[in-house]
Amino acid sequence: MSASDQTADCQTVTRLARELTDWLTQKALPTWLSCGTDFEKGECYEAIDVLTREPVSVPRRARVVPRQIYSFLAGADLGWSGPAGEMAGNLQAWYLDRYFTEEGFAVGAVGIDNRVTDGVFDLYNQVFALFGFAQVAKTLPSLKNESVDRATNLLNFLIDHYRHPEAGFREANPDRRPLCSNPHMHLFEACLAWEAISDDPAWSELADEIAELALTRFIDPINGGLREFFDLDWTPMPDDTGRVMEPGHQFEWAWLLTRWGSSRKDAGALIAARRLYDIGWTYGIDESRGVTFMSLNDDFSVRDPLARLWGQTEWIKAAVGLVRVSTGPERAAYLSDIPDAVRALQIFFEGVPDGLWRDKMKQDGTFVEEAAPASSLYHIVCAIAELNEFVNSA
Repeated sequence: MSASDQTADCQTVTRLARELTDWLTQKALPTWLSCGTDFEKGECYEAIDVLTREPVSVPRRARVVPRQIYSFLAGADLGWSGPAGEMAGNLQAWYLDRYFTEEGFAVGAVGIDNRVTDGVFDLYNQVFALFGFAQVAKTLPSLKNESVDRATNLLNFLIDHYRHPEAGFREANPDRRPLCSNPHMHLFEACLAWEAISDDPAWSELADEIAELALTRFIDPINGGLREFFDLDWTPMPDDTGRVMEPGHQFEWAWLLTRWGSSRKDAGALIAARRLYDIGWTYGIDESRGVTFMSLNDDFSVRDPLARLWGQTEWIKAAVGLVRVSTGPERAAYLSDIPDAVRALQIFFEGVPDGLWRDKMKQDGTFVEEAAPASSLYHIVCAIAELNEFVNSA
């Protein structure tokens, strides 16, 4: 690709970043504030009905609250003029009051009446709590000390009760199979968020540990693909679930390992990230639909052709991340992928009210008729933030 072609691609990416940012700040965030939260109570909802624009009266999962906190705060950084700080502070107060147990961990969900509907420990919910606390500590000075203390206490709780003897964390106490790479991916993300704002070496040390776990255990040493499910000794599950590789997670881990590898000057991590991206791009994108789909087997055959919105956002983030660390034809190739990934995401915004989305695309290109899940906003905001950071630094 010539220099003029790369310039044209950069101009296209700049235009698409502006379009997505305008959609987010003028349509999505106002909608999710007015329809997806109860501002007076400081609560958020699990989903919005795409026909009525009313919140759906179902239990609110713990993972949604810190995701919405992040989305409002990051949205303000992207130009949203809404009450991001006040909403985030209210959400955190509600979250701490209703979701956290005396033992020190977040329950799975609370109902519309704020009674616990799922009190089971789930590692995934804890790592998003750590991520949310990092966003508040970074952005809201009045809540920084509380957020630091909460994050430190939760991390110590995980270390005391759920530490895996080799590396990472167990899913339950006593042990439960399978162990999963996915919560460790978001723990990695949380650690990098804390590393950026904290002098506590625990976050960097844990980030390094998870990166090593990914490079030596999660990623197959032969084909370079990242698996989802593991036995208690971090070997792939011996049944068919041990074969699962999700294209969206190939992209998401590629993005994270690129960030970590760049900061540590670890060439091996960057090589692994490029291979993960290559797997996601080569085997995980349906050419007829133009979207990345749900899962592959470890021979890269299609396992589940359903396409989820979040997979498209991870494609964007991975392409942007690898453009930053690449040169020449390789950089040009990643750069040319960004518009394709953005278009894949925008497909999920079509045919619904402004600021909402579809979540699941079937193999024939039609969508599952369901409410717009709040959990997707975090993925969308993060992708738009990455695009803007790239455009502003180019």
